[in-house]
Amino acid sequence: MSDEIVHLQDGDTSVSIATSFGNNAYSMLVGGWEFLRTPEPLDKWRATTQLGGIPLLAPWANRLDGETYYASGAQYRLNPGLGYLRYDANHLPIHGLVLFTDRWKVTNLERASVTSRLEFWRFPQWMAQFPFAHTIEITHRLSGTTLEVETAVENHSAEPMPLSLGFHPFFQLSGSPREEWMLQLAARELVVLSDKMVPTGERKSLTLPNSMRLADQSFDDVLTSLTGAEFSVQGENQRLRVRVGPRYPVVTFYTPPHGAFVCFEPMSAQTNAFNLTHAGVDAGLQYIAPGGVWRESFWISCDVGRT
Repeated sequence: MSDEIVHLQDGDTSVSIATSFGNNAYSMLVGGWEFLRTPEPLDKWRATTQLGGIPLLAPWANRLDGETYYASGAQYRLNPGLGYLRYDANHLPIHGLVLFTDRWKVTNLERASVTSRLEFWRFPQWMAQFPFAHTIEITHRLSGTTLEVETAVENHSAEPMPLSLGFHPFFQLSGSPREEWMLQLAARELVVLSDKMVPTGERKSLTLPNSMRLADQSFDDVLTSLTGAEFSVQGENQRLRVRVGPRYPVVTFYTPPHGAFVCFEPMSAQTNAFNLTHAGVDAGLQYIAPGGVWRESFWISCDVGRT
């Protein structure tokens, strides 16, 4: 079977996934409306390092506070000379190692679902950066106008594996201007960030209204104490809703000034969870036992027509 581009279909909803480009779901068309944003058409996008679609952030989501990190009491050091590392404006490692990899293999393909597998443990350059042997399996499953993204991580190591992965979906409403979009954020607390966008260990109550107009506002916030309700963005003719399973206790909400997209980012732990946990902060870090499997989903639902 081809492992380049996979197209899923259910009724008038289609999802396209570039399995050889980070296993990224880069298009979700519902009734002709596009709900995912990419920086350029796929053929040109492959030559850039810009984010779009629904990229996987692993083995850590968002930032580390430096090129060393702790796991189960041991300190590990990243090696920039091996490549694969990406840095933010403050030269902090960001978004893990596998963003654009072509090493995913399709293991099952049906009309409305596809399962792909990444055997992280096979590649020395990755293992030198994160020495926990593991496999990641993602199933994209389309049902009506809802896309489920299910992730399973199997730990092949002899020690517990710390888990701090996440996703960075880029959502858009192509039928109405950004300033008219209405937001709902399903969280009770805000993680306090430093000037380098790294959690300080503090939290505070989220004081934003339950429903608010995006207008010219911008956000780059780490949210926790999730309510279990849906995150959503709504325009005149489109509404997008995101629900996360309980093993995603954190959602980062990102939309830059005047950016025509919003990001509700499911995360298995807070940003910099490896080092925060070592410092005694409860950052929600989860562990996979030797031989164990961690599994969780999030769901993207799209509505079209008068909302």
